[in-house]
Amino acid sequence: MSDETHAEAPAPARDGGRSGRRQQQQRRVKRSNVNGWLILDKPVGMTSTEAVGVVKRLYNAAKAGHAGTLDPLASGCLPIAFGEATKTVPFVVDGRKVYRFTVRWGGETDTDDTEGKITATSDLRPTDEAIAALLPRFTGEISQVPPRYSAIKIAGERAYDLAREGEVVELEARTVHVHRLAVVGRPDADHVEIEAECGKGTYVRSLARDFGRLLGCYGHVSALRRLVVGPFDEEDLVPLDEVREAAAENALADLLLPVETALSELTEIAVDRVEAGRLIRGQSIILRGRALPPLGETIYATVGGRLLALGEVEQGTFVPRRVFNLPAARRPGPADGPPEDADEG
Repeated sequence: MSDETHAEAPAPARDGGRSGRRQQQQRRVKRSNVNGWLILDKPVGMTSTEAVGVVKRLYNAAKAGHAGTLDPLASGCLPIAFGEATKTVPFVVDGRKVYRFTVRWGGETDTDDTEGKITATSDLRPTDEAIAALLPRFTGEISQVPPRYSAIKIAGERAYDLAREGEVVELEARTVHVHRLAVVGRPDADHVEIEAECGKGTYVRSLARDFGRLLGCYGHVSALRRLVVGPFDEEDLVPLDEVREAAAENALADLLLPVETALSELTEIAVDRVEAGRLIRGQSIILRGRALPPLGETIYATVGGRLLALGEVEQGTFVPRRVFNLPAARRPGPADGPPEDADEG
């Protein structure tokens, strides 16, 4: 005997199924046009993609992405861009990064962190003096081989996917820039805590691996935390639990930073409403009476405190490359010039 509930079959639809499709569309959740940056303090054990997915659902956002991947092992600064902020992601990704990481001596792994298999071991342990003497060799412009388990593509495939399938992954050395390395702790002979300030494309796991090889004791990353990405630092970090609490209290907007926060290192020019009307249509404006940035430099324009466009300076004109569709930050005043339709297309 079955416990299924039986119901009378519905009558055939006379509109070709259009009513059913309309009902399905009505049931779909309408996404919100959220704009801004959330600087998530990503917890250990979660991938960056998973973190973006969780936060995007909490905000019910139509569009979201992150500025720089963090491994599941790592915690800390994961800038998440919503809506129009996604247009500024490259300026964050290309910015400086600061990491604090722990190297465990005595073993090298195939992933260069604690998640991998041990491939080499040693009973040697480096002295404080030996570590301090080594760090200058890894400061400045250096050549670095990325970890085999990385997101770098080889013939269209991610290196970590090939490695997990048992293929031998050989990655070429890349030139990266390490601005600063400093020992910030030595809890015991097996571990050292290091802070690194570096540029785009630097792998901390590779640093730990190479440290261990040169010191003759082998090593891998046992803990990793990102403190800074571009203009965002520890003061901007928001724990995931706080995001969840804000969602329950309908206060998620309070956690967002403005879209233009990502452009803090660029030159800003203020334009009036007439000039704004040209920019939103993709037309250039003449930069009369303004100090001109260097030729070809990327700058951004605002009108009444509202981010309007990203562009470049060419022969005394501002040429818009990206236009932003953001609500006005305040009601325009007389200084903004005569009223003009300035709705972005």
